Amino acid sequence: MTVPTIGVTSGDPGGIGPEILVKTLFRAGDLPAAEYVVFADPGVIAAEERRLGLRLAAHPWSPDSQGRPGVFLSPVPAPPGATAKGAVSAVNGEASFRAFEAAVASARAGRIGAVVTAPVSKAAWLLAGHPFRGHTEYLDGLYPGAIMAFWSKPLKVALFSHHRPLREAVEAVRAGALFDFLRTLGRRLEKLPGGPFRLLLAGLNPHAGEDGHLGGEEEAEIRPAVERAASEGIPVSGPFPPDTVFLKALGKDDAVVVALYHDQGLIAFKLTAFASGVNVTLGLPFVRTSPDHGTAFDIAGKGVADARSMEEAVRLAAAFSATGS
Repeated sequence: MTVPTIGVTSGDPGGIGPEILVKTLFRAGDLPAAEYVVFADPGVIAAEERRLGLRLAAHPWSPDSQGRPGVFLSPVPAPPGATAKGAVSAVNGEASFRAFEAAVASARAGRIGAVVTAPVSKAAWLLAGHPFRGHTEYLDGLYPGAIMAFWSKPLKVALFSHHRPLREAVEAVRAGALFDFLRTLGRRLEKLPGGPFRLLLAGLNPHAGEDGHLGGEEEAEIRPAVERAASEGIPVSGPFPPDTVFLKALGKDDAVVVALYHDQGLIAFKLTAFASGVNVTLGLPFVRTSPDHGTAFDIAGKGVADARSMEEAVRLAAAFSATGS
């Protein structure tokens, strides 16, 4: 039986990434049938297996073989000392970057169809000399226009801008850029299972500007972008007041809220689906998902990390692999 090949990275060794990876893939028999390929330093995985008392029994991976159900290992050597827990470090940043880079390279070469990324530390990447604000920014450099979205049963959100300071994010709200984003997002969503989807665009200001009395961006920039996108067949409406737009989408399988900046979308999403939500990058020639949380250095190494979001990221990667994202 040929099955999808899904790469899974270990994330920052100092955080909970290796833990939630091992917990999730230990139960691979309960996941969708796939060839799960772990991109990590073998020592990092072995240390986590000992800590948890679990064993993946991963087989060596051969990229030339057809997809076979099970767990496999593609070794990515890490710098010495990369198993230290609970703190930001350059060696851990380098280890996580190498694993991610190797998985993406395999996806770009067509050897795997999806990449599931465990959490990384942006500060650790910077210490290691990799000036990216996260996975999505790295991928956007390879595939301009990559979109950060968040997926769960109760709520779905797409971000117009993500890891940018708030002042920069507000200044980026311009009609032309927003129209381009809505058109790209609409096209990406057409390829996903579960559609068709409709877009509900959040306003920028309180009460969506209240006809210009509480800010002019809605009338000057946002509404023209919505009207232009709608005229081209993009199923978008708004702008809606930011404090109520999420209620319009909550529990609606076909609704995707378009948030104009990171926290506008992520506060609502994580309040609703923190344990089960998934970060997905749209607009790539392969599927990429990840848990919706960070490295959780404060609980790293204690064995108490909740792996549900990682498991849902794997499940979504398998579901999306049938159609691409």
